[in-house]
Amino acid sequence: MDAIVSVTADWGIGRDGSLLVRNRADMKRFKELTMGGNVIMGRKTFESLPGGPLTGRKNIVLTRSRDFAAEGVEVARSIDEALEMADAHGGRTWLIGGASLYGQFIDICDEAYVTYHDCVLEADAYFPNLDEDERWTCAEVSETDFTASGIPFHFALYRHL
Repeated sequence: MDAIVSVTADWGIGRDGSLLVRNRADMKRFKELTMGGNVIMGRKTFESLPGGPLTGRKNIVLTRSRDFAAEGVEVARSIDEALEMADAHGGRTWLIGGASLYGQFIDICDEAYVTYHDCVLEADAYFPNLDEDERWTCAEVSETDFTASGIPFHFALYRHL
């Protein structure tokens, strides 16, 4: 399983259930990388998706809630169950959020695809800081680009050692 995330300079990922930075290039990359695979997410992340389940991908929602059900998703009660569902489908598996799942399961990911925005914005959800974790190394960094609103960003690939 690999993680994919969009962060700010302090590794913030969201506020009030929304992304911190709108970035078309990031969204395009997210779609290209995850298309045809499996996406594992928490219930709150699923509920924040504007169009419901992500098309072209197997959507697996990991939740403790016994009452949760939604059309177009499979519901898992544990990470092992979620990974079994993904394995049954085949293809690449992506951990796409939120903060609680990233924090709990980043160490079972092989790689993390990070869109790093060079700004700090008010956040209430954070991704683990991989630069401060000796178990992770930054293997690739793209050239800097800019969002439509002028925020500098780059793509980085981290590998779990």
